[in-house]
Order: sequence, then C-alpha cells, then structure tokens
Amino acid sequence: MERPWQKMYEAGVPAEIDYPEGMVVPDILERAAARFPNNPATIFPVAVGSRLLAGRLTYRDLDLATNRFANALIQLGVQKGDRVALLFPNSPQFVIAYLGALKAGAVVIAFNPVYTEHEIERQLNDCGAETVVTMTKWYPAIKQVQANTRVTRVIATNIKDYFHPVAALLFTLAKEEKEGFRVKLDPKDYSFKLMLQHSNDAKPQVRIAPDDIALLQYTGGTTGVPKGAVLTHRNLVSNCLQCVSWFTNAQEGKEVTLSIIPFFHMYGMMVAMLLTLFKAGALVLFPRFEIAQAFLAIDKYKPTIFPGVPALYIAFINHPDVHKHDLRSIKACLSGAAPLPQEVQTGFEMLTQGRLVEGYGMTESSPLTHANPLNGERRAGSIGVPVPSTEARIVNPENADEVMPPGSVGELAIKGPQVFQGYWNRPEESVNTLRNGWLITGDIARMDDDGFFYIVERKKDMIIIGGYKVFPRDIEEELFKHPKIQEATVIGIPHPKMGEVPKAFVVLKAGASATEQEIIDYMSQNVADYKVPRKIEFRDALPKTLIGKVLKRQLVEEEKAKAKQGA
Repeated sequence: MERPWQKMYEAGVPAEIDYPEGMVVPDILERAAARFPNNPATIFPVAVGSRLLAGRLTYRDLDLATNRFANALIQLGVQKGDRVALLFPNSPQFVIAYLGALKAGAVVIAFNPVYTEHEIERQLNDCGAETVVTMTKWYPAIKQVQANTRVTRVIATNIKDYFHPVAALLFTLAKEEKEGFRVKLDPKDYSFKLMLQHSNDAKPQVRIAPDDIALLQYTGGTTGVPKGAVLTHRNLVSNCLQCVSWFTNAQEGKEVTLSIIPFFHMYGMMVAMLLTLFKAGALVLFPRFEIAQAFLAIDKYKPTIFPGVPALYIAFINHPDVHKHDLRSIKACLSGAAPLPQEVQTGFEMLTQGRLVEGYGMTESSPLTHANPLNGERRAGSIGVPVPSTEARIVNPENADEVMPPGSVGELAIKGPQVFQGYWNRPEESVNTLRNGWLITGDIARMDDDGFFYIVERKKDMIIIGGYKVFPRDIEEELFKHPKIQEATVIGIPHPKMGEVPKAFVVLKAGASATEQEIIDYMSQNVADYKVPRKIEFRDALPKTLIGKVLKRQLVEEEKAKAKQGA
C-alpha cells in the first residue's frame, strides 16, 4: 500500500517500528530501572501553603514495588489471565498496581474513579474481575456492590501512603476524614501498604508473552455500548514504541512529564505514563487537576512534556496568573481526545515556546494512530499523518472494502500492530469493527494528497466532554429509568471550556410534572458527573422520522440556530 504520509515524517522518525523480541509491558519499567535506577520515576506533590512537598520513587523503588505487588497477588491466588480491576486517580499506587498486576500475568481493567456504584457494578460483572484494587475513598462503593459481582478480593490503599512524610501528617490531621479517605477495612480485605511490606521483591516467575492479553479497556467504541477492548502486550508495546518514535527530541533519563491527563484513560495511560517510563523520565502526578498546584509544579519541576486535551490548555491560557509563571520548560505537547482549536494551539505555544500538535486515536488502537509532526510540517484542522507501522485509508461508509481516492470523504479505517483484538465477549460487534485486520473507526474523514487526515464529522452521536468520549445512549438509558419520564434524547451542545456538554430533551408522562433541577439531581446520583446533562428541555413530543426514530440532527440544528440568535 502506498504511504504518501511517510515523506512528511520529520528527520529521525522511522517508517517502521522495530519490536524487540518477546517484549512485554513490564519490560518497559525493568529496562528503565536497569539503566537509570536512581532517577526519579514518580513525583507526587502536595501543596502546603505556597510550597510543594513531594513523595518520590526512584526507578529502582518502583521496579521493586511492582515485583512486591505482583508476588503478593500471586500469594493471594491470582493466576495468569485473571482480571484485576483498578479504581484509582493518578498516583504512585496506580503505577505500582498496574505494572504489578501485569507482572503477575493478570489482565488489568482501569476504572474511572467518578463512576457511580451502578456503573462500577455493571463493568465488574462484564469483565468478571475477582480482584479490585482501590483507594480508601472508593472502598465503600466497592463494598456496596461486591455481593452482586464475582469480586472475592478487595485491596485498598490510602492516598497519603506515598505523600512526603510532612504532607502525610498534615493530611491526616486536616483532610483525611473530611475527604473520605479514612475508612476501616473489613477483616477479609487487604491493605495495599501491608501487602507490599510482607511480600518479596524478587522478579515474579510468570511467563508472559507479547500476544497475551494485558488490558480490557472500556469504551463506547463505535456503536455506543460500553464494552471492553481487548489489548495485548504486543498492542501496548507497539503503540509505546510508535509514540517514542514520534517524540524525536525526547532524551533518556531527562524528561519530566506533567501528568494531569488521567492514566485510567487510554490516552493518559499511553502518552503520559508508558511513554515516560520507556524514556526513564519522571512522572509528576496529579490525582485531580488543580491549576494553582499545577503552576507550582511547573515552577519547581520544570516539566518538558505535557500531554493533554484542549480543555486543559484553555484553562492555562485563560488563567489570570499564567504570566506569573515560566512555562518555557515545556517543549512538546500532544493534544488528543477532542479537536484542537487553532487559537488554543497558538495561544499555548506563545506561553511555552514549545510545540503543541493535534493527534488522533481510539481505545481500540491503544490509542495513537495519527499525529502532526512535533517539529516538522503540521496542518491546521488536521489530525496529522499515520504514525510508523500504521496504514490508514478512507473507505465507503456503506462498503468498507471500497477504498476512496485522496480528497474523498468517507469512513476512516486503520491497520497496524496497535489495533485491538476485538471486544470482550462481543463477537458480533468485533466482526463489525474489525474487517480483515482493519479497524473501522466510525469517524468520517478525508485524506489529502500528502497523507494528512482530517476528521469531518462523527458517524455516530458521540459527545466529547473535556476529552471524555460519551455516548448519548448511556445517559438516555438512565433518563428512561426516571418514573416521570416517557421519552428522552440527548445531544451535545457547545461549551467554552469542556468543548461539549450533554443537553437532554425530555417528554414527561401524562399528568406528571418535574423541574429541571429535579432531573439533574436524579442523574447526578446515577451517572458520572461529566455525563450529567447541564440543561434539560421539556417538550410535548420529540421530532421523529416516519418510522419513529428521533431526529437528533434536527435538535442539533435548533441549538445552533438559538446560539446564532444569541438565545
């Protein structure tokens, strides 16, 4: 297949990645620890007044901790191929549990910490996890649903366990109980901290192969139904090597990554966590985004790499204190998960003097497939060109075997070593999404003559909220459970910071009455915060086709007309 995009690669980017024989994900850490044992791997800062106090782990510390966690899991009975669910924000514990579980031969499932109990239960039952590792703040939620799942082992850690000692003491006195981290564990459950203390740091004797499953990463995929994308060690290592090849100026042992983008999201897991570990860089970890603390971290640790989403960069650009801080250490930023506006790219580059470029990927592709060159030519509005060892083409949306010529608008299809194996326990949907090794993305796009790709529109009705991909169906299903609601549909409406937010159109049952706040409060109890509709519009009926399908496009156009009129 002709690959016109390869001539657009900057110097140093290979046409193909070179996959080391037998390499699996834990080897990324082990190689870094062998080369740079005393370099900082994780920096976990806490603001104390106007200062930052940080707990640190070197690469030797991190490698030994992951060995200890792996051996502890094996001692508890976790076997190769068992599913281990992680419910964490960014923290040293996430990195230890993630790599430790993989060293034990387990399959990792990374949960979003803002999931409701209902969402946690549904995902646990779908993946069949018997082991959950979580922070104490979310321990009560796990215990609430455990009886309805296959979970037999619950392991909990306190966020303060990897704080600087002074910060940990202050947290214990002032915040631990108030913020929900002080809990008493059931005698049948396990302390993460004690497990590591009583384990051994020898490398686990579990044989892991590149084609073993490493990860079940849940996504709405291309059809809107949450499901687990099956990703092997080969998929993840391949994409890590592809990312590494793109960051041509990254230096081993010298990079510092501002790790705000969450690791439980495929993009953060790869472009922040695994890429940094591969280059033996330092991860500056943020459990949640607080811009004042981020500014302090930039001042103190001088990050060089900052992967993010447009909403993050917008927050920095628009903050009144941004010019009080020197952001010029930041040299490379890859923006993903949502379209990057030109004014955001320009504004952030003026602040940093670094390069901010747009990329593209999907959970099903580990995730990165396309990116604009960091130091070469980039094109406004483009997601860039395919990364090394990746093929991409535009196909007829009605016939994926028909390849469209350059300039044509059609459906984006992708092929490469990073493309997933299919959906967990969903063979029919796997067949529909994978055609002869090609990932049919569901995104409508075009390719120019030089191999730059442009997303034209989404084939489905996905809403992208601050980088999170949300399907209206998830929200609609919960709306339909409300006893007063007869019909409901959800669309995305523009938002200056989040990109889009959900808006619900609701038809109440005959004789029923409800307020907008009542519906919003109900949804807040049943879906993650970012899925809660920000606006509710009550209607007597929803616009529909003759066969009864709701005309969402009509609603979208109505919203655009209102915005144009200043309503």
